[in-house]
Amino acid sequence: MRGVSFEGLKARWGRATLGLVLAVGCAVAVAAGARRPAQPDVIAVRLGGDDGVTRIVVDLRQSASGELDPAAATGQLALVLKGATSPGLLRGKGHGLVRDWIVADAPGGARLTLDLAQSADIQRRFLLPPADGVADYRYVVDLAPRPGAAAVAAAQSQPAPAAQPAVYHARKIIVLDPGHGGRDSGAVGAASYEKNVTLAAALALKARLERTGRYQVVMTRTSDVFIPLEQRVQIARAAGADLFLSLHADSGADSAIRGASVYTLSERGEQRVGYVLSRHEWFLEQAHDSGDGAVGQILLDLTQRTTRNRSAAFAQTLISRVGDRAALLPHSQRDAGYFVLLAPDVPAALLEMGFITNPQDEARLNDPVQRAAFTDRIAQAIDAYFASARTRLAAR
Repeated sequence: MRGVSFEGLKARWGRATLGLVLAVGCAVAVAAGARRPAQPDVIAVRLGGDDGVTRIVVDLRQSASGELDPAAATGQLALVLKGATSPGLLRGKGHGLVRDWIVADAPGGARLTLDLAQSADIQRRFLLPPADGVADYRYVVDLAPRPGAAAVAAAQSQPAPAAQPAVYHARKIIVLDPGHGGRDSGAVGAASYEKNVTLAAALALKARLERTGRYQVVMTRTSDVFIPLEQRVQIARAAGADLFLSLHADSGADSAIRGASVYTLSERGEQRVGYVLSRHEWFLEQAHDSGDGAVGQILLDLTQRTTRNRSAAFAQTLISRVGDRAALLPHSQRDAGYFVLLAPDVPAALLEMGFITNPQDEARLNDPVQRAAFTDRIAQAIDAYFASARTRLAAR
């Protein structure tokens, strides 16, 4: 070891020892981090609504599917969120149709148990993915009173004759889809972007619909964020939408072209339905149970045909109403293979509200007064569509 002094050896040994200590310390820290338990999936449980419809929302860190537990005790409803974990035992006071609730780990996932204030059934349940600035998943359960339950409870608690049970009318679920957003600006006008025009119109329409008390409105976005097309479709399907309406503003090379138009899904577009289907579709399960693969395709075709007819009926009504407040393109009711219209089980339409590249249309789309009048006509078309649907059903 020629040429190395004792002091040099001492310094080298000191550095090697320090490095070894640091390496051991890092390994211990990494090991401790690896042993740290993962955060539970269930974040919180929230309740809202009233005795007519009670909504339970479970906030989750990851996606989870729900499965009803048939072993729930009398007077309770239980749902297992498969694969999800809970932070021990959670419990809280109820609201509306729920007296109290408990979440606990169970075989297969986190078990949500609802102690009911009166007889009730699950009206719908669905998963909402992160969107609109919300980072978490939300598993939503809507409860509705069992027909006659209020009258039975009144009869048991009072000697006087029970009142006639109130007729329960479920609110229709409308999904509004403001086109584009975030990095996707859409068409560009002289003074505005399509993404801003569509969001302003959707928010105005949402407020107009909710004032009636007849609708529950779900937005694919409520701010300037980018939402992929397939996620917009899944939001509508997960919400169990009765109607999906996508709002857009057209553009053209000729600034003189103006007018609104409505699109529904074309027959060729229906052939792309596989892009939005999962392996757990009800018609595929029916085919599996029957042992005949053709059954699934037949059921899918029937579903798409019904949805296409309903979409066309809404589009016709929509054109007739918005034509009172805006110029219309020739052949204003059209069809196309737009991705957002692919859901086989949700009546859907895409409304081009006008040409953002036309000065008159752009001014109308950006004026709050004219926007309110225009969205009022859209709301009237939605009212007329569902009124017509009820008339057809009553006539059967």
